[in-house]
Amino acid sequence: MANKIEDIEKHRAKLERKLRILLKKIGEIPIGKPGLLPYGWRKAAKGRTVWRILEEAISQNLEAQASSLGIHDFLPANSEVGVYDFSFKFVDSRTIYVNIKSAVQGRAASKDDISKAEKLLEFFATDDATLFIATIEIAFYTNPNRIDLTNCYVVPVAWLPDVYVNPSNNANLQSSKYKDLPAAIRRSLPEFVMLLREQLALARQKRLASSSKK
Repeated sequence: MANKIEDIEKHRAKLERKLRILLKKIGEIPIGKPGLLPYGWRKAAKGRTVWRILEEAISQNLEAQASSLGIHDFLPANSEVGVYDFSFKFVDSRTIYVNIKSAVQGRAASKDDISKAEKLLEFFATDDATLFIATIEIAFYTNPNRIDLTNCYVVPVAWLPDVYVNPSNNANLQSSKYKDLPAAIRRSLPEFVMLLREQLALARQKRLASSSKK
C-alpha cells in the first residue's frame, strides 16, 4: 500500500506541475466581444459560469501539447456526465483519470459537488483507477471581459478529507477541501470506497426519513 500511495503522490505532483505550465501557455481567455457586458461580470463572476469553456480549453490544449508535456495516450471522455473529463498516461504510470473543476480566486471555500456517489462507485468497481480532481483557479477581469487561469491544484478523489454525500442533491459527493492538499488523507482506494458506501447509505437513510415526514 505504501508504494501505491507514493506512486499516486508522484503522479499527482507531476500532473500539477504540467498543468501549471499549460496555464501559463494558455494565458487569458477572452469571453465575448468588447462591450458585450457593459456593466461587467456582476453575478456571472462565478466558476460555474465559464466552467465548460474552461474544461474544454484545458482538455484540448493538454491534448495538443501532450508530446512536449510528457503526456501519453490522451483521451477525452466520451460522456459529459461521467466522473472524469479525460484520461492519459505518464511514461511510468497506468491510466490516470482527471476531473476538471474551477474555483474563483480569493473566494472562501464551500462544499461543492464532486460527482454522483453512485457513478463513482460504479467507476471504481470496474477498475483500480487513479482519479484526480484538478481545480483550476480563475480570476475575472473587465475591459475587455476575460478570465485568467491563475493556478492549479491536483488532489486525488480518494484523499478528500471531508467525504460527504448530500441526501437532497442527487446523492452527490461534496467536499469543501478538493484543492486543499495539506488537509488530504492519504487513503487507499478500498478505504475510500468503503467510506463512500457508508456515506451513500447514510444519505439514503436521511432522504427516506425526510420523505416519510411529508
